[in-house]
Amino acid sequence: MLGVSKSRPKGEGREAGGAVLNQINLHVTSGSFVSIVGPGGCGKSTLLRLLAGLDLPSAGHVLVGGHNVKGPNPRHGIIFQEANLFPWLSVLHNVTFGPLMLGIRHDEAEAKAKHWLNFLGLSRFLHRYPHQLSGGMQQRVAIARAIVNDPDLLLADEPFGGLDWITREQVCDELLRLWHTTRKTFIYVTHALEEAVYMSQRVIVLSSRPATVARSIEINLPDQRWDYPELRFTPEYAHLVEEVRTVFTEQTAAQTGASLL
Repeated sequence: MLGVSKSRPKGEGREAGGAVLNQINLHVTSGSFVSIVGPGGCGKSTLLRLLAGLDLPSAGHVLVGGHNVKGPNPRHGIIFQEANLFPWLSVLHNVTFGPLMLGIRHDEAEAKAKHWLNFLGLSRFLHRYPHQLSGGMQQRVAIARAIVNDPDLLLADEPFGGLDWITREQVCDELLRLWHTTRKTFIYVTHALEEAVYMSQRVIVLSSRPATVARSIEINLPDQRWDYPELRFTPEYAHLVEEVRTVFTEQTAAQTGASLL
């Protein structure tokens, strides 16, 4: 992203009009896992929408693979805050829907869908419907739906906020295993700072609105973190969480007008 800014007219969206993003310059290495955190309402989801091509910048350029993003692209997978599954389709058919719309043969679409559903532990639930699944299972289906088209870029907008903590940790580990297997580029928006550190190779902290990049923090932890259940209790992890928290707190204080003691 080069010099990206975004403003909204008065009355558009949840907030009053005005600048949302201001001169965002951000480079994400292909195949990396990057999390974005920042004060509430600072523009994290807006940034993700620009990357997905669901919105256009007021100024600057959004580039993915060297190409300007001008609209939605099947090469960009998205995992939303809600699973948003089609309630009238089975698990399998929710995942095959995208490939079939892209003209993939039915047998090939089913094979791809079954592969990822099996990877995510859902092979016994292919013919269940969304209302028959737990929240964690629905989000696993949403992950399979996002990866089945073999996208170059995967975007996640606080996808696990509605899950209980144990389920959330389990699904986070599954998403990490998927990233480690595919080495797709992941950009993950979350408000959970510990989760951002655990999931990422780099954490981007946005400033208060209109957002800029306040800090980019490298996360030097093992890639296969799910194999180290003690990781969250190590001094290295605690130090990284505190570093992210300090910057985040500074930006939140700036947004609310509070002073840090």
